[in-house]
Amino acid sequence: MAESVLELGKKARAAALEMAVCGIEERNNALLAMANALIAHKAQILAANERDIKAAKEKGLKAAFVERLTLNGKRVEGMAQGLRDVALLPDPIGTADKMWTRPNGLRILQKRVPLGVVGIIFESRPNVTSDAAAICIKSGNACILRGGSEAIESNCAIMDALQEAAAASGLPEGAVELVRNPSREAATELMHLKGYLDVLIPRGGAGLIRAVVNQATIPVIETGTGNCHIYVDESADFDMAIRIILNAKTQRIGVCNACESLVIHEKIVDAFMPKLAAALQQKDVVIHADEKSLAAAERREAANGGELKKELLSAATEEDWGREYLDYMISVKTVSSLDEAIAHINRYNTGHSEAIITENYTNAQRFLDEIDAACVYVNASTRFSDGFEFGFGAEIGISTQKLHARGPMGLDALTSTKYIIYGNGQTRP
Repeated sequence: MAESVLELGKKARAAALEMAVCGIEERNNALLAMANALIAHKAQILAANERDIKAAKEKGLKAAFVERLTLNGKRVEGMAQGLRDVALLPDPIGTADKMWTRPNGLRILQKRVPLGVVGIIFESRPNVTSDAAAICIKSGNACILRGGSEAIESNCAIMDALQEAAAASGLPEGAVELVRNPSREAATELMHLKGYLDVLIPRGGAGLIRAVVNQATIPVIETGTGNCHIYVDESADFDMAIRIILNAKTQRIGVCNACESLVIHEKIVDAFMPKLAAALQQKDVVIHADEKSLAAAERREAANGGELKKELLSAATEEDWGREYLDYMISVKTVSSLDEAIAHINRYNTGHSEAIITENYTNAQRFLDEIDAACVYVNASTRFSDGFEFGFGAEIGISTQKLHARGPMGLDALTSTKYIIYGNGQTRP
């Protein structure tokens, strides 16, 4: 029988005290052992994943959802390699941010310490189970994970392997826990685990994040929802723009850093949009466009002589400007100026990742300065918003808020600070 959420909280709280003083060698050895355990249990993990996939298909879930849910041998090996990569990263704990001496002789040191117990609620990607465990252990935290009900079999199989290796490596019981009860009631109980959890991080769609933010009684770091834009400026290189858009939209559709919205300068829309539409239709991407972009896309002569598939073109509605599709769909808005582009993006974005394609340095700098988002790009795909791609070695999510952490959250984002004060008898007058 699965342990209650409260019992998991009690175990994790006790484990956090031990994890805070657990040496880096012990933490790294545990991560390496956990990586080996994933490989050793690969057959069991894939069998469990097959059961989840079968159930998802029987429920009629979208292909994009099933893709996020799916594991294979290569992905399991990638999960194991992720654990090994995290083990190679510098220890984020105990480092001194700064130290100074006051006129009265007190020496004050600000150092990095773990947050304590980190709760993570996520949806369909089973690989998050090992990724989250890795970054929490490396940063000296205990963690309680709660995955989506559709991935319960996969998550349990992965956690079985991780816990077996963690225990054999000497980590305290409760250092890595999974809520094995897939009910909403269990998720709600985790959100209310005040006194045991120090922070709660939701990873998933807008609905999940909104539910956690509205219901949790403990601090929440908002992550993930990504209505990411690419603005194609009037000076953009067309070939570069199309290459970047295709990558940002179709390289992997079910992720938060995929491009969902395009903004195009009206001076180039007639020449650019037909070329882009022809490229997007090769990937069966449905385009929800405003009147100007739609008219330009429908020009047959610019589609390299081929007729565009009418079912892949539709008129955009107001709802499209703010949608995170997580599917083969994209919105297109025409603007008359950089000012209008910036205003549109700042109104409809989710604070995640925004990009400009331009050859104009001044426009690029204005975009970087004036767009309100965690990650802002010039001439590059939004798909790079990722802890591994940023060189952090791992990430727990991409924060779209402004307090404590923003953007890809690496090891440092799962730490806080403690002040250490050295005296020699000082008293305050």
